[in-house]
Amino acid sequence: MTALNAYRDRAVAVFGLGRSGRSVTRALSESGARVYVWDDDPAQAEALRGPNVEPRAPDAEAWAGVRAVVLSPGVALTFPRPHPVVGLARQLGAEVLGDIELFARTRPEAPVVAVTGTNGKSTTTALIGHLLEAAGRSVRVGGNIGTPVLDLPSIDGSAPASAYVLELSSYQIDLTDGLRPAVSVLLNITPDHIDRHGSLEGYVLAKRRLLDMSPADAALVIGIDDAHGQALAEAMSSRKVIAISANRSLSQGVFWRGGQVIRAEGGRETVLASLDGIRSLAGRHNGQNAAAALAAVLALGVPADAAVTGLASFPGLPHRMEWIGEADGIGFVNDSKATNAAAAANALATYERIFWIAGGRAKADGIAPLAPYFNRIAHAFLIGEAADDFATTLDGHVGHDIVGTLEQAVDAAFMRAAGDGVPGSVVLLSPACASFDQFTSFEARGDAFRDLASALLARRGKSC
Repeated sequence: MTALNAYRDRAVAVFGLGRSGRSVTRALSESGARVYVWDDDPAQAEALRGPNVEPRAPDAEAWAGVRAVVLSPGVALTFPRPHPVVGLARQLGAEVLGDIELFARTRPEAPVVAVTGTNGKSTTTALIGHLLEAAGRSVRVGGNIGTPVLDLPSIDGSAPASAYVLELSSYQIDLTDGLRPAVSVLLNITPDHIDRHGSLEGYVLAKRRLLDMSPADAALVIGIDDAHGQALAEAMSSRKVIAISANRSLSQGVFWRGGQVIRAEGGRETVLASLDGIRSLAGRHNGQNAAAALAAVLALGVPADAAVTGLASFPGLPHRMEWIGEADGIGFVNDSKATNAAAAANALATYERIFWIAGGRAKADGIAPLAPYFNRIAHAFLIGEAADDFATTLDGHVGHDIVGTLEQAVDAAFMRAAGDGVPGSVVLLSPACASFDQFTSFEARGDAFRDLASALLARRGKSC
């Protein structure tokens, strides 16, 4: 755990007691700070009562003397309006910050790789950590993925073979000013979280803040396959920019083409690795993730031959095109993390014949943007609140059934695929929807799919 000694004997308020809020509370209390905790669910605050930790509802009297307010990333900082706690902090003259900023203020000696983007940041973060470990480096991976940053064990920054690899959401970046990554990775930008940033422009600016806070000698790995990334790469052209792409060949940068990751320098191409046969890195979008990860690892000084060592052994992440198993030539793929159309497009573009399970609580754009991939869908099985609307979009283009529940969808999709008899087909859960109509999270939805698929495979005597 990171020691926050600068806050010893100081009053600090923590508002929002999810995963990161609890982590901040532990780190502050163990560092000798006086910690006032609160949450919209007061029971969460009471559960943390202990040495140096006192539940106090936010008001000027209870929080008198507080010099810093640490917000959970889920608490609105600016849009659609600042949370009342933000206004209280300003009234008290207290700074507002997040756990990443607290980590940054410890000035870790080991280099930091910071990864952001609309889609792919978790896979890329995990892949960078995996490649560094495979190359023999000491690495800590966390932030918005897995372990909260303040819970990461410290590493010996005096050793050159060490690094922190952190996934950062736009919310976390908004609460951070002092992070100085040695490598900053911006994968892509598509419309998302507009309600929290006020506009697409506000969302782009939040992502840009990571590049702006990177030191002058930092490597900026920027995906240029969308207009926003391209514009940011051009705006940063005086810096050390490493362009990445999965859509085109580059004369300078790292790109994916035909299953290979290629580095170009001065127009000269060098094949770094082939991704063929690596299921955890299937698809064009994972070509971009792999290009970004290799660019970041190379920027840390890892030799090319060592950088690619871990690619084949990368296990991938749960709920992100996770291969569950195969029966009678039909694969099962858990892509529950695809909570919007842009994310679902990655999976639909990867497989040739798909029995698609989709639906849940729809995002604003629905599935109309997925029309270019409809020819890959043999049949769709629609669940949840979005089923009727999705059926309307698919009418006349893709055969579909409204089946209601995930359990019904898995059975129906497998039976249809088995009757179809085409080897290489997949039953794909890639919902293009949030999960909250039927499940508590995309993880719970993906876990349910995995259990259902595994049980079906077991009944047929197939291994998962």
